[in-house]
Amino acid sequence: MSNPQPRMAFRGARVLAGLALLLACAGCRQDMHVQPRYNPYDPTDFFEDGQSARLPVEGTVPRGDLKLGPNELFYTGKVDGQASESFPFPVTREILDRGRERFNIYCSPCHGFSGDGDGMIVQRGFRRPPSLHEDRLRNAPAGHFFDVITNGMGVMYPYGYRVAPPDRWAIVYYIRALQLSRQASINDLPDAEQKKLLGGTR
Repeated sequence: MSNPQPRMAFRGARVLAGLALLLACAGCRQDMHVQPRYNPYDPTDFFEDGQSARLPVEGTVPRGDLKLGPNELFYTGKVDGQASESFPFPVTREILDRGRERFNIYCSPCHGFSGDGDGMIVQRGFRRPPSLHEDRLRNAPAGHFFDVITNGMGVMYPYGYRVAPPDRWAIVYYIRALQLSRQASINDLPDAEQKKLLGGTR
């Protein structure tokens, strides 16, 4: 009958080796679990003011927030602090197409493709936004829409950090086109388009 002591000693050595390996691995992961960093508002003696948080370097501009000149209307939708009736640049077909694209991406989930406030999110139970075709909003200045897109209103969160100013204005142009489409008559069309609709009788 063989002596069990060498076998038990070997098993004990394996257990000790396994524990040593685990401890070594834990030590290697120290930088992952205990990172050499400061938590927000932690004090430090590294800087003279004792604060670990540092202000941005003077002249630093957040990505996407570079303002090309002091154009209040372009960046805020306001003139002298009031929502503006005017637009910062002329409308073109390209701008309307861009506005429709951006509107369909960012606005239609709640406002619907036609601006009636019946988007897919609303159909699934989200609070219904006002129709863009009600008199109050048809008569609102263009700058009002720019400001709401930028800063949000009610349950609508701000899009200023995800939609650039030119695209915000493109959306406002397109909103105006949607609103006009409900008020337009055949006399507002060019003669060639009127003839197409009337079958050449005019």
